[in-house]
Amino acid sequence: MPEKQTAGSTTLPPISLWRRGKNNFVTFAAMAAVFLVLLPLGAIFAYLVYKGVGSINWAFLTQTPKPVGEEGGGMANAIAGSALILAIASVMGVPLGIGAGIYLAEYGQNRLGTLIRFTADVLNGVPSIVIGIVAYALVVLTQKHFSALAGGVALAIMMIPTITRTTEEMLLLVPNTVREAAYGLGVSRWRTTLSITLRTATSGVITGVMLAFARVAGETAPLLFTAFGNQFWNWKLNQPTAALSLQIFNYAISPFDEWHRQAWAGALILIVLIVASVSAVRLAASRGTLKGAN
Repeated sequence: MPEKQTAGSTTLPPISLWRRGKNNFVTFAAMAAVFLVLLPLGAIFAYLVYKGVGSINWAFLTQTPKPVGEEGGGMANAIAGSALILAIASVMGVPLGIGAGIYLAEYGQNRLGTLIRFTADVLNGVPSIVIGIVAYALVVLTQKHFSALAGGVALAIMMIPTITRTTEEMLLLVPNTVREAAYGLGVSRWRTTLSITLRTATSGVITGVMLAFARVAGETAPLLFTAFGNQFWNWKLNQPTAALSLQIFNYAISPFDEWHRQAWAGALILIVLIVASVSAVRLAASRGTLKGAN
């Protein structure tokens, strides 16, 4: 006879073998599901390392592409161009997305809020190439040339709906008692929203921003119609600009083995930069949240 378990002054019956077995089975199934989810990611990353790490050197990170037929060169201009375009997209998309999410969570229980939610959900499902064509019509045709600004606009349009819906959901998770406590102390509604509700949901909001950033960082189709790419350095917002995803695409479809090797190296660099930037922001946000709590 198994001994009965005692918790304080209450005697509890022993856990049956059947219940322990079910618990262990479900735990194992959950761990297996996590493994199956991570397996493709690990396989892709390992293959990128295998194919691309041999072509990464100092010249690849600091030089511009060489003419056809010459070995060497790099994607430094594409790395810088991607950073420029993503910075433009973030400057435009992050404030608009967070602001729209705040409106939907705190003030959007009306027809306008319903319309905004529907629009955001539709935009989330629109193919990126369609957004690129829209940005081409709105910006490129207006400027009469391709530019980094047009690329940033296209990526910002893609970022906004993801950030908006994630911000709304994170703010709705904040208990109403938090807001009521602030109201009871005489804090105005807008100040409560910005200083208390949004601050409480900071970690979740940043997660949404990083999801949107990671989604657009590797996009190629919108940039084909907007940034277009070039083979040189460019820091001007109104000029065609190289990007890693564009350079990888152009090299991958070329008939030259040297460009194929550089395309693999560029893909590896792109993945590493995305992971590093997302991890850095998450780490900084978690430290800020902990300091605020203390």
